[in-house]
Amino acid sequence: MAGVTMRFLPIGPRTLLAELDDLDQTLALFDALLADPVPGVAEIVPAARTLMIRTAPGVAADARLAGAILARQPAPGTQPNARASETVELPVTYDGEDLADVAAHMGLTEAEVIAAHQETIWQVAFCGFAPGFAYMTCDDPRFDLPRRPAPRTRIPAGSVALAGRFCGVYPQETPGGWQLIGRTEVPMWDLSRDPPALLRPGVRCRFVARRAEVHASATIPQPQPEQGLRLLSTAFPIVFQDEGRPGQGGQGVSASGALDMGAARRANRAVGNPSDTPVLEITLGPVRLRADQPMTLALTGASQASIAGHAVPHGAAFAVDAGDEITIAPPGAGMRSYLALRGGFRVAPVLGSAATDTLAHVGPEPVVAGTVLAVANHSAVAAAAAEAEPALPKPGDLVELPVTLGPRADWFTPDMVRHFLTQEWLVTPQSSRVGIRLQGDAVTREDAVELPSEGTETGAIQIPHSGQPVLFLADHPLTGGYPVIATLRPEALDLAGQIPPGARIRFTASADFAPITPERPA
Repeated sequence: MAGVTMRFLPIGPRTLLAELDDLDQTLALFDALLADPVPGVAEIVPAARTLMIRTAPGVAADARLAGAILARQPAPGTQPNARASETVELPVTYDGEDLADVAAHMGLTEAEVIAAHQETIWQVAFCGFAPGFAYMTCDDPRFDLPRRPAPRTRIPAGSVALAGRFCGVYPQETPGGWQLIGRTEVPMWDLSRDPPALLRPGVRCRFVARRAEVHASATIPQPQPEQGLRLLSTAFPIVFQDEGRPGQGGQGVSASGALDMGAARRANRAVGNPSDTPVLEITLGPVRLRADQPMTLALTGASQASIAGHAVPHGAAFAVDAGDEITIAPPGAGMRSYLALRGGFRVAPVLGSAATDTLAHVGPEPVVAGTVLAVANHSAVAAAAAEAEPALPKPGDLVELPVTLGPRADWFTPDMVRHFLTQEWLVTPQSSRVGIRLQGDAVTREDAVELPSEGTETGAIQIPHSGQPVLFLADHPLTGGYPVIATLRPEALDLAGQIPPGARIRFTASADFAPITPERPA
């Protein structure tokens, strides 16, 4: 295998990162793994120079797995397989805010940049960041451009952008750090299409200059029933959640799902539902609901429910009659509660799941005051006894969270890694289902080298230019361009989803960072 290098970097007990020299090597290995699958591999997320590989339950992402992947590495010089033959033509209005900066960086006039962009055939290498966001490559080396020094907090949907030898079109309004050169009216992500993503791996794209207006991504409206469980008031939007939609990485869709999966499953078991039945994820409170008909409910997680001033046993199934009003108080500890309905809520799945991904805008719309939620009347079994609920953190508490150092801990000095691990990080109010934003003494690097976009796991702790860590939760982007210093252990994800603003986090690691040495197959 002379001439081709591959490193295996730890992410977690069931996830590792295979790093190669360039995009062609990465896609060639991706093709080889699809043609000759490694037993136990559940999902592969390709990126610019890496494959993030997740395994099935019970299969370790260890030296043996790395050895099996290495054994499938193509010979040096192997080109990726020919991909889809489809070519998409996208009309663009070239009025991007960074067009002049791009022209200066390329040593061209703005008109010459536009002409070069249209003359180039762009091909989708992989998808990530957000549903429908395609990383398109070309053969013109002049388009190897840096990201902006500081990302924008808002980039409109339809923006056409360049960074790091890639071109992309933002499918929805989102933060981002790429260089904006124009915009298109053609939606990149539309749930009325099959598949929803217009640009998929292998699809070729040509850009043409045409006037365009930006359109938001499509959503699937939910029918409003006349009777059911009526939301009278809520302090924060409530979302449907279940066990998520794993395996959609090819369209740039992350799994999402309940932040405290254990609490969601306990709520379903309490009313006799299958564990993956959609529940309501309630952030903080207060919340008031009214039953229009008799039904059986259970509330787990952070908050306490009451009916007519009488507290309901926490975590236990309770029956309500038509007209009964349920009050869910703000929690004294924790962040999120889960309300299950016996027989389930009537809610249409999107890509196989009723989880609402708040970053990607995939799934049912958030539930707001005035919404009526219908009963699905699915089959259920006997209600289970209330289970023990774990203690949850309060503002001011110090929470220790175990991590695996990597995959990019070696981008930081050993002293800076120790600084990251020994510091108490404050949870800020800017946290959400996407991630927990932390505040403390900055984690810094000795250089400003940019990381090519690569897959990110739930629980990844990313270090942006500010040096203030972001702990990714269920609605995080599928790929990211900032180094991940460590990744939360899966068993700590439920607890992380319950940490309120004002609490502090200390990360703990049981082992130093070290790449995985492949074990040669016998």
